[in-house]
Amino acid sequence: MSEVLSQSQIDALLNAVRSGEKDLEHPAEAEQEKKYRKYDFTSPRKFTKDRIKMLNGIFETYTRVVNSRLNALLRINCEVAVESVEEQRYYEFSNALAESDVLTLMDVEIKGRTEESPVILYLYTPMALSMIDRMLGGEGEMDDDLPMDYNYTDLELNLYETLVKNLISIMGGSWESYVSVDFSYSRTEVNPTLVQLLGPEETVVIVDMKLESAYGSGRLSVCLPGTVLTSIFGEISQGNPSRRTTGEDNSDQIFEKLRDSSLDVVAQLAETQLSLSDIYHLNIGDVVDLGRPKDAPVYLEIGGYNWFVGRIGTYKKNMAVKIDEVCYQAEQRSE
Repeated sequence: MSEVLSQSQIDALLNAVRSGEKDLEHPAEAEQEKKYRKYDFTSPRKFTKDRIKMLNGIFETYTRVVNSRLNALLRINCEVAVESVEEQRYYEFSNALAESDVLTLMDVEIKGRTEESPVILYLYTPMALSMIDRMLGGEGEMDDDLPMDYNYTDLELNLYETLVKNLISIMGGSWESYVSVDFSYSRTEVNPTLVQLLGPEETVVIVDMKLESAYGSGRLSVCLPGTVLTSIFGEISQGNPSRRTTGEDNSDQIFEKLRDSSLDVVAQLAETQLSLSDIYHLNIGDVVDLGRPKDAPVYLEIGGYNWFVGRIGTYKKNMAVKIDEVCYQAEQRSE
């Protein structure tokens, strides 16, 4: 949004040009001062860089899925990529909207609990109309000179809702590696400037994604309220303090899954070689010398590796192996 100059600022600018202090023909050479983003100490950042980086990775995954979905839906090659993930105040997001812009509200459900604040999705109007044109069988050419006060027709709004519902239905899948989050379509707001969706000073995280097709490019933005993100990060910290990599004991679940599995267990006393003629003449009662006593230890082989050492015996008149030692070390299992 451009800044409006006061009359005194305009006079000062004209005087600077007349005196030669400001060069309008070569502004890059005249002003070499590096610009920095202002930090507001009265409202410090709520989310750390690690959290913002996590959100960036989540929506990188989301863009890959969206890319495939749009290619199938519109029958055209689209490229979707994350441009920025920034923490802002809600008024910074809402002030950039026009009266004719359309916003989509999403309900968020975290482990069966629905959040009060909605997640907001914004799709650049010329890009949305281009996609609707493709859905109706048209070429999908974008009109970047679309009037600022353009309003969707009822038919376009219905198709717009169908389009965004496709984008919303796949959003929860990108969070699966962290926490179970479900996003669902709530409603569409055709004039967001007349509706107070969030408090102006409420902290939000804006995820800007760029959509490119053969006919132009546009912006897809997701506004995540701070209260929703706080709940999500709280569930992640509580359930997965180390992002499900260490310290989590799933042994009961793993054994429950493996309980009905079958494995071949082989007890081998020794190996020997016989000629084919000797094998042919073997009869009941013949003895094959293995070169080891009957009470020598044997290995119990599972999956091609030696896991246990035991001794051959009988149990209830059946051949059995009594386990004497477990091969915990990899060197023992490969012997």
